[in-house]
Amino acid sequence: MTYRSSVPRIVIVGGGFVGTYTALRLQRLLRPGEARVTLVDVDSYMTYQPFLPEAAAGNLEPRHLVVSLRAVLPRCEIVSGRATRVCLGDRRVHVELHEGPPREIPYDYLVFAPGSISRTLPIPGLAECGIGFKTVEEAIHLRNHVLGCLDLAASTIDETVRRRALTFVFVGAGYAGVEALAELEDMARDACRYFDGVRTCDMRWYLVEATGRIMPEVGEDMAEWTLHQLRRRGIDVRLNTRLESAVDHHIVLSDGAEFDADTLVWTAGVKPNPLTASCDLPLDAKGRVRVTPLLTVEGTDYAFSAGDCAAVPDLTNPGATTAPSAQHAVRQARRLAENLVATLRGERLRPYRHSYAGSVASLGRYKGVAQVYGMKLRGFPAWFMHRTYHLSRMPTLNRKARILMDWTLAMFFRREIVSMGALAEPRREFEYAAGAGARQAAPAAGAVRDEREPERAERVRAGRP
Repeated sequence: MTYRSSVPRIVIVGGGFVGTYTALRLQRLLRPGEARVTLVDVDSYMTYQPFLPEAAAGNLEPRHLVVSLRAVLPRCEIVSGRATRVCLGDRRVHVELHEGPPREIPYDYLVFAPGSISRTLPIPGLAECGIGFKTVEEAIHLRNHVLGCLDLAASTIDETVRRRALTFVFVGAGYAGVEALAELEDMARDACRYFDGVRTCDMRWYLVEATGRIMPEVGEDMAEWTLHQLRRRGIDVRLNTRLESAVDHHIVLSDGAEFDADTLVWTAGVKPNPLTASCDLPLDAKGRVRVTPLLTVEGTDYAFSAGDCAAVPDLTNPGATTAPSAQHAVRQARRLAENLVATLRGERLRPYRHSYAGSVASLGRYKGVAQVYGMKLRGFPAWFMHRTYHLSRMPTLNRKARILMDWTLAMFFRREIVSMGALAEPRREFEYAAGAGARQAAPAAGAVRDEREPERAERVRAGRP
């Protein structure tokens, strides 16, 4: 069955870079009543991921790097739910809502852009002990966790507990891993002054990379410079090394090293969202949607795809596909929206062609590395270019102004070092209070008091089983 309506319906699956920027562009290009746009995503906001390291380090307010889809897309219908299946045959998207029965949303045109997830390996203990770095929730949890480890180290008298708390391991030395590690190490270095007995030299930071170099996005010389800078800061960078096990936070590396660490961050690449495998879209060997240079799904003229989940041909490098980067995603979204509108109007579609401009990365406050159009920058100029470039790409003037205000205030005041780890379990205190009240009432009701209950309550309060 093929769906048709008097007003064409465009359904966008995914509210990341491609989905959001496509919808923004469609709002500008579509005439009133020309089409109806529906965006489906499990969250009702878009996260500007390049700013996650700065949010984790306390340089940015977390709310300032997320954009409310309902606020910036007033002419679009936003459906908050998880797309479970996308059918090309009958042109329907199956959506599981947070509450209530599932929905089937018919469409005339499809934009498939669910993005990617962390690419993990079957390493013992990784799922139980590791944390990713792709969402704002993960970034803020990691910040609270690192500060909580400093709190623990300054409070305990057990040297084993202290050493474990002050050991931080990052696996994967691409841009995400290097930036996350560098920003958090820079934050922890600043924070040490507030924690009695905790010195910078007490902390152990590890960067584990399976290949022979870090940051493949830049040239060899820039990667070597960055490696030298990280090691100068006391960071133990281990190349050609794999994580073998992390059971009970006991880290085992392929080079024979073994130690305990409370913090294990996994940034070793991404893979297409699992939704791609449950759909009837054509996929390549890596599980990505096969698309044409026009960004249409192969074999269709009504379905489009781009971003991390799509194998977009790189016309500047025949035979290759574009890298899964924010730079490509934003530009692909613009071309996709223009081609979709051209399809609606029976006009000629244009292929996506964009040569890679380069990369910029932050390595902590006032430190960075950049390689843009062949120009290589290091230190403060690269850090400034990193901020300038990503600020220009942030949607809405509102968010740009708030981010700029955060940066301005940071020039005059020190970073906040408050750990609010309890945000992850907001009901714990109330459950403890309710349990304490029940225990006090129990003797009056003739109940037998368990002498182990105070000890158990303290374990719950501390977050231990």
